[in-house]
Amino acid sequence: MKVFTITSSKRTQFINIDSYIEHAVQESGVDNGIVCVYVPHTTAGITINENADPDVLHDIERTLDKIIPWDGDYRHVEGNSPAHVKASIMGSSVQIIIQNGKRVLGTWQSVFFCEFDGPRARKFFVEIIPSI
Repeated sequence: MKVFTITSSKRTQFINIDSYIEHAVQESGVDNGIVCVYVPHTTAGITINENADPDVLHDIERTLDKIIPWDGDYRHVEGNSPAHVKASIMGSSVQIIIQNGKRVLGTWQSVFFCEFDGPRARKFFVEIIPSI
């Protein structure tokens, strides 16, 4: 298992982590299997989505802000309830097939670490599971 640390620069930020995952897959030497990417934070998540048009990530961020506004009737005393809700919606892990030593993603797909309570340093884990 590989552990990576990244640093966000804004409260909400989608950070492309393809290069980290690709490095872990290549280093593992696994030709066929699954790569699991896991985020161990309650105010951050992970998603696979389009990387060709930056407006897609902008639209995701704006939509999440509309349905989960920062100013709301929240009870959590730390004041970051919207980040917790957004992280729950995005999820904490993704799995990607590895075939012939490469990740199997669609033409426009990338993996994004989703920061909802930044800026801060965060960790994510990459586990390679070979096919039997």
